[in-house]
Amino acid sequence: MINIFKNKSDLSYAFCVELLQTSLKKEKISLALSGGSTPKIIFQTFVKDFKEKIDWKKIHLFWGDERCVPPEDEESNFGMTKKYLLNLINIPQKNIHRIRGENNPAEETEKYSNEIKKHVPFVNDLPLFDIITLGLGEDGHTASIFPDQMKLLTSEKICEVAVHPKSGQKRITLTGKVINNAEQVIFLITGGKKANIIKEVVESGEKDKYPAAHINPVNGKLYFFIDKDAAKLLT
Repeated sequence: MINIFKNKSDLSYAFCVELLQTSLKKEKISLALSGGSTPKIIFQTFVKDFKEKIDWKKIHLFWGDERCVPPEDEESNFGMTKKYLLNLINIPQKNIHRIRGENNPAEETEKYSNEIKKHVPFVNDLPLFDIITLGLGEDGHTASIFPDQMKLLTSEKICEVAVHPKSGQKRITLTGKVINNAEQVIFLITGGKKANIIKEVVESGEKDKYPAAHINPVNGKLYFFIDKDAAKLLT
C-alpha cells in the first residue's frame, strides 16, 4: 500500500500513530529501525508528540542494519537513534538491542542473530518482527542489501556481513528472508532525490536490478510512506 504525505512532518506523525496503534493491540512489539535522515525526523516527532502516549516498556528496538563503526561515530545508526530518541524517552535499557558495530563483523552477525532468537518469536523457522522499517537508496538498495550482493535476499542466515560497493565499508544487515517474514514492512522515503528510484521500484519492479523490489512480506503487509517530493514521478 502506498501512502503519500504532504511533507516529512505529516509522514512522521503518521508512522508514530501506526506504532502507537500497534502497541495498543499487543503486549510486546519488536521494531527494527533503519538509519538515515527520515528516521531522525520520526524520532523527533516521537519525542515531541508521543513521548508519554506510547508505553515504551512494550517496545523492543532492533536495527535492520548497522555500519561497522563504534556507537559514537557519526555514521552509526544506533548513535543517531540514541541522540535523537533513546536519550529523550523512558525506555528500559533491556529493550534496546543494538548491533555492536565496533565488534568483529563476522562474530557480531552470530551474536546479533542469537540476540534476535532470544527476543523475537519464530514463525516459518524465521524471526517474526512486528514492524521493520526500511529506507531506499538511490541505487535501489535497502537495509544493507546492495545490488551487487543480491544473494543476501535469499540467505538462510538471520544476519550477514555486507560491503558498501563504493566505500568498501563493512556493514551488518538483516537478510531478505527475515525482512519478508515481518508482520509489517514500512518503507520511509522522503525527498526529490528519491523520486526516480521509487518510480523504478514501485512501477517497474525490476527485481534483477533493485534489492528493494524483492521486498514483499510472505504473510505480512508492505507499506510505502512517501512524501510528496519523493512521489512526484509516480503515476
